[in-house]
Amino acid sequence: MSTTRQPRSGDSGQESASHGSASAVSAGQARSLTLSSASGIVPLARDFTRQALYDWGWLPASSADRRAAAEDVLLVVSELVTNACLHAEGPEELRVACDGKKLRLEVVDRGTGQPAPRTPHRAGRPGGHGMFIVQRLCLDWGVERTGESSGKTVWAELAAPA
Repeated sequence: MSTTRQPRSGDSGQESASHGSASAVSAGQARSLTLSSASGIVPLARDFTRQALYDWGWLPASSADRRAAAEDVLLVVSELVTNACLHAEGPEELRVACDGKKLRLEVVDRGTGQPAPRTPHRAGRPGGHGMFIVQRLCLDWGVERTGESSGKTVWAELAAPA
């Protein structure tokens, strides 16, 4: 099944900002989704992000390059949320924002660890590819600590399609 399918009504979770135009990549859009008490977190996060991409004009894609850009965004969301599930006591929130030039993904979690690509990267080994994928697909990524308490925000930025 394609990861850029048209979302069903009501499967996009909560949002914190208005919808953008479907005809072009919109600027200044942001949404957030609470994940701390959700089930099926990774598919929920992908569906939420997919809906934002539709609303902001990334989807339906008018070219193979635009479709690939949307697929990259959905893969990065999957990797960041999965990483929070496996290594950081679970994700609390997903934030998606687009300023017209780049799309920023943020996953807030309760973990104290520091995500990093596994080095050396061994393509044939199962597991451990998440942050390597994020590093390869994104313009930039990083970690912001949440004050003095445990927890952090792992963020990644991808270029908006031309």
